[in-house]
Amino acid sequence: MATAIGIDIGGTRIRAARVTDGVIEARAAAVSAHDPDQVVALVLDLVAQVRTDAVAALGIGVPGQVHSATRRILSGGYVDLSGVDFAARIEAATGLPVMIENDATMALVGEAAQGAARGMANVVLMTIGTGIGGAILEDGRVLRGQGAAGQLGHLCIDPKGRPCVCGRIGCVETVSSGTALAVHLTEAGLPPATRAEDLLGRSDAPSRAVISAWAMPLRTAIDSLIAMANPDCVVLGGGLGATAAAALATCPARPSWFDAPILPAALGDDAGVIGAATAALRAQTPKRIVMVNGVPASGKSGVARALSDATGWPVLSLDTIKNPFLATLPPGDRLFNRTLGRASYAAIFDILADAPPASIFIVDAWFGFQALDVLAEGLVQAGIAQVAEIWCHAPPDIIAARYGARLDRRPAGHPGADYIPELVQLAARATPTGLAPCRRVDTTVAPDLDGLTEWLNGVWRGNPR
Repeated sequence: MATAIGIDIGGTRIRAARVTDGVIEARAAAVSAHDPDQVVALVLDLVAQVRTDAVAALGIGVPGQVHSATRRILSGGYVDLSGVDFAARIEAATGLPVMIENDATMALVGEAAQGAARGMANVVLMTIGTGIGGAILEDGRVLRGQGAAGQLGHLCIDPKGRPCVCGRIGCVETVSSGTALAVHLTEAGLPPATRAEDLLGRSDAPSRAVISAWAMPLRTAIDSLIAMANPDCVVLGGGLGATAAAALATCPARPSWFDAPILPAALGDDAGVIGAATAALRAQTPKRIVMVNGVPASGKSGVARALSDATGWPVLSLDTIKNPFLATLPPGDRLFNRTLGRASYAAIFDILADAPPASIFIVDAWFGFQALDVLAEGLVQAGIAQVAEIWCHAPPDIIAARYGARLDRRPAGHPGADYIPELVQLAARATPTGLAPCRRVDTTVAPDLDGLTEWLNGVWRGNPR
């Protein structure tokens, strides 16, 4: 089990939680502070309260713009840590690896991992509180732009509107945040402490006017985000997220080409700490591959598919990349097939290099058709830190029969029946790469998937059996 501490720094409270596999095991909280040195001291005290020997990393969500890759805090609000090497100070004091993100980004990671957007890869999150924060998940990755994308509270919805602290005019934060709600209440002659949820139950003109002035600009911003990002859903979080979602029902969207459900966040105040712990662990988890290796017709593709079905890990197959080219281009000879194979091999490592940290892929290929130093170089360039090998084998005569039986189903360009004698000799002498822990699988019987996954988990933990 993986354990980390998540910290959520807000303008009012700083929350900490020890989280294992998405479940909070211990909590601590403190009143926030304006002075950065006080914030550092408070965070260290909270970490000490919830830390155990099982904690492997620390994730911190902070207000303002954050360049996550360099751990630089670019701006802040009431809690402004932009002049402090915050992550380095916490790391030095705790001895734990520290990652920092914008607080809304951490909430998005939490909601996507355990909350309202669980299982969704394309999500827009807006946090409605004192201000408005936001973050976007695209194909499972946080959208970062040059490093700090996602400042959704600063979408302009009225170029003639109110001035914003960011320097622009008419940002949605100026009219749809918690601070803006108090302004609307005062302008309507209502007590500034009136709660938005209380207004939703009233039918008088001032109450309706306040809700409209507060919710309509948010509707405009969300409609634009849906058209831009085409998300699976929009999640509204923060202290006023659920209320804002209810208020939007009073100003429904116009029929349009663009649509996505708007959901209240499910984790409440826990989204930030769960997301921070989850993100911290992902940053520490290495990129991994399972090489499902074997000569042609050894049964490796069936093993790869079965393992993918059991684990959810995607498969990259040499033939899947190569075959569309063989089917589209004029038929070539065996040299042409081998050239496409080398290009497809390189493409697999390019895909792996672009994959996010903590990814696990199953690679289905006959790795022996290239020199081992090509494989070793590809693993390094792709940033693969952990490798496991599954060696698929069967008697040479069975491999020959399998190859012959599928000849009429393969695109022109693959070696034909004249390759079978050579394949028999290859099957008799071929061996695993020797570059990684290896488990042999006899493909004449159904694979033991439970045993395979247990073995793989041991490889990832560093103790294969």
